Amino acid sequence: MEAGETPSGGLGAELDRIEAAVDARDTDLRKLGFWRVVALIKRDDELIERYADQVGRIDTKAFRAGVRFRVPVWVGLTMMLIAVVVGVIALVLAVRAGTDSEPDEVIAGVGLVVAAAAWAAGLHSLAHYLVGRGVAIRFTDLFVAFPPPPLPGLKTDYATYLRASPVARACMHASGAVATKLAPFIALAFAPAAGAPGWAVAVLLGIGIFQIATDVLFSTKASDWKKVKRELAVAGARRHLAS
Repeated sequence: MEAGETPSGGLGAELDRIEAAVDARDTDLRKLGFWRVVALIKRDDELIERYADQVGRIDTKAFRAGVRFRVPVWVGLTMMLIAVVVGVIALVLAVRAGTDSEPDEVIAGVGLVVAAAAWAAGLHSLAHYLVGRGVAIRFTDLFVAFPPPPLPGLKTDYATYLRASPVARACMHASGAVATKLAPFIALAFAPAAGAPGWAVAVLLGIGIFQIATDVLFSTKASDWKKVKRELAVAGARRHLAS
């Protein structure tokens, strides 16, 4: 069988079948075999050039049919920027409270914790966006994924995602995870300046350790780090085919 073929007679025919099913409101892309086809396409630049636009079109149709809680990407990024600004304001208030002539440890501690939480929420998608745009990946929507806890996500334009190199795609996925993990430790770095109480330091450390633990236990199986591993595996497979 050629690299660009599937048992049903070709990638183009498979994509046409899948797109027809999505147009008929069947949006279970995994069940339709879409991701199996995409995995084949990712391994070959010629296939990417030939099919990227159709893959992106199918992905967008299925996403928008299946995800209700979404907003345009500029609205989502504005919300994320607001969260980052809230974190900066909370940090400033924390440092001022801790260095005042009459220090207020409660405000200092709460301010640092609020800063960490705001940055963890806001920096994740912003990091994905900035790194993604740096490697020519575009984005279409910011959405909220369910079931609980509700988590914000940034939807890629899959045609541009495919055209980026596998390593670039891996970097984009890793950026959000790294940014989120750094947030509590950035706030923690200001604890001495703010004269933060011990409980605040413990909370910040707890948030940081908890996030790292959840990454180790879950993200490598279902989220950003799983996608990093997937794209690095694609890069390795492409190198093997080229050798």
